[in-house]
Amino acid sequence: MKLQTRISTIMGVGYKPLSEQKITKQFNNIIAGISSICVFLALSSCSQPPPSSSLTSILESGVLKVGSVYGRTTYYNGPTSPEGFEFELAKGFADFLGVKLEVYPYYSYRELLPQLDNHQVDLIAANITMTEQRKSKYRFGPAYQSVNFELVYKKGEDRPRDIEQLEGNLTIVANDLYREPLESLIAENESMFWTETDEKDIEELLEMVSNDELDYTISDSNILAVARRRYPNLGIGFSVTDTLQIGWLLNKDTDDSLRAALIEYFGTIQSNGIFSALEDKYFGHVQSFDYVDTRAFMRAVEKTLPTFRELFEAYAGDNDWRLIAAMSYQESHWKPKAKSPTGVRGMMMLTLGTASDMKVTSRIDAEQSISGGARYFSSLLRRIPARIQSPDRIWMSLAAYNVGLGHLEDARVITQSQGYNPDLWVDVKKHLPLLRQKKFYRTTRYGYARGDEAVYYVDNIRRYYDTLIWLEDQTELPSIDELPADADEGVYEGVYESDAYDPAAKVILKDATE
Repeated sequence: MKLQTRISTIMGVGYKPLSEQKITKQFNNIIAGISSICVFLALSSCSQPPPSSSLTSILESGVLKVGSVYGRTTYYNGPTSPEGFEFELAKGFADFLGVKLEVYPYYSYRELLPQLDNHQVDLIAANITMTEQRKSKYRFGPAYQSVNFELVYKKGEDRPRDIEQLEGNLTIVANDLYREPLESLIAENESMFWTETDEKDIEELLEMVSNDELDYTISDSNILAVARRRYPNLGIGFSVTDTLQIGWLLNKDTDDSLRAALIEYFGTIQSNGIFSALEDKYFGHVQSFDYVDTRAFMRAVEKTLPTFRELFEAYAGDNDWRLIAAMSYQESHWKPKAKSPTGVRGMMMLTLGTASDMKVTSRIDAEQSISGGARYFSSLLRRIPARIQSPDRIWMSLAAYNVGLGHLEDARVITQSQGYNPDLWVDVKKHLPLLRQKKFYRTTRYGYARGDEAVYYVDNIRRYYDTLIWLEDQTELPSIDELPADADEGVYEGVYESDAYDPAAKVILKDATE
């Protein structure tokens, strides 16, 4: 059987696999790498694991079986391939072990947890917090994130600041993941009452609060941060828990070999920047929340976007038209005659030089501006080094659209000089703001730049883009015919590489309903 012992491509960062090895050699290599961890764990038997160890079984079968739940932060079927923060972490761990990944997604934790109890899956990757009650029943891998559980209400209603101020229906998802955070409150408030539902998941409950169909629910802070981009009227009343850590769940009787491998894996991806890049992909652009801006964008999608949608679709080229539309909203709020103090104009805010290069004769002509802006963005994508893969090349190209390729290159040089990866957006975005500081920009080729504004620019576009994708998934975005009557300089060389889904990738998806 052919195995790999290095993490392969995760989040656009490629690692060359080691030579092909037999299972025995692969197993010995991994065990050698985790032996020091086993000593730390005081496991006298870990240095010589028995053939029946949990890690041995996975390596010999060539399959890692992972249970999860459907959700935007866990696992879902994207347009061309599976997606989700937990899914990508699990895929990375399977690659790390050199085995195939089988994912078993369920609709609720109540259905999922028995699969681990019955050894139908090797582990659960599903955004599960480490509580004392859970620790007594299961083992956890290393903590890799932390969250709070928040009491969620609808903005405009009276904000409850503690449990005694709740006046209405509190409904939570019917499982221990959401019930346990309430236990300390129950002890202090014996009269506290809530209902539980098996019929809806947390994202549906949040939508109900937004739509005035439910007074309150409880959500973890990661899920809520994503949801507030779609439902900007969701407010936080108070924190139900202190900060809780998240980790993968293992069976209580699983030996330490699998946990030790998890410790090594998470240590590796946290030290080489892959974890930070993955976290940025799913959560980096949603942590900053602007209620007014989000509401304005949602209104513009309904009333203004239909006028220009066909133009975005026609001129997007190989790009997603929704990305070009998100760029245009950030640039001009979809106003054809928009003008900035710096002199850039139009839907895509083109400079005179860029307009000339793109053969745009009128920057305030919406069609010409969208066409020119989309072609210019595509040219930036082509000039980013080929080794930088999507989505990092997309975010860097957006930054270059805003601040210029030369300044982006300067920021990448600074990033590398500070010991970070210049090919990862999550690292470059930390160093772009340094272009404002004299001690840094005086050493660069292109000098001073407002790099912090480029970071803000990219984050905003990512939020708008994410919202457009979600809106279209929920219901077809309106066209112009469906509107209501009252609606009113380069330094890179490279070849653009698409981020196409490879059907040969060794991921087998198992639908739990089969």
